[in-house]
Amino acid sequence: MSKTNIDRKLLMAETLRRRILAMELKPGAVVDEIKLGEEFGISRSPVRELIRQMAAEGYLELEENRAARVSGMGYDALRNFFLAAPLLYAVTVRLAAENASATEIAALKDIQLEVAKAAREGDTEGSVYHNNRFHSAIGKMAHNPYLIPSMERVLIDHARLGKLFYHREAGADMQQDAYKAVAQHDEIIEAIERRDGDAAVLLMREHMELSRRRMAEYVVPSGLEEESGL
Repeated sequence: MSKTNIDRKLLMAETLRRRILAMELKPGAVVDEIKLGEEFGISRSPVRELIRQMAAEGYLELEENRAARVSGMGYDALRNFFLAAPLLYAVTVRLAAENASATEIAALKDIQLEVAKAAREGDTEGSVYHNNRFHSAIGKMAHNPYLIPSMERVLIDHARLGKLFYHREAGADMQQDAYKAVAQHDEIIEAIERRDGDAAVLLMREHMELSRRRMAEYVVPSGLEEESGL
């Protein structure tokens, strides 16, 4: 494959991932190989290769004799996410505090600048995307190959949930939560940098609780308890 085709394939991969994370491609949506190839100017063979790769990563689902689809996200996925994510995030952030290099910590700080910028600007898609990069970087800083695949799969639904909960039309309380999440990121970085795994785990649990609370409010909107007599 020529360098031009490799560059186009990389661009297609990055674009497709962003569209899935930003919910431009909804859970269960069909991925059209022909249209993708036409959009990025590459043949169907590398498109199919990329689709298989993204299925292995958890972005897509493949079934025999059927077109690829974006991974589903139903009730079970939500429940499983909030059962698995706190455990995975806790163990990876502890290992990151033990194993991260100075270069990796510096790169994490650079990502955090993008997270903070997106929060200030009310950029929901940017917040979701860079938050995903932030947690993915921590997962890689753990330097444990057994954890990375599970972490990357969890991050896909973390991003999609973020797109649901932290929407542009949100009120002041949602914006305050966005700022709080940014501050929590800063504290997590500080804990990693001083090699304090216990503090990093506690901070990460608080950070995940923010997401869990938002999910509960999304499922049961404020005031519904009183109206329904719950």
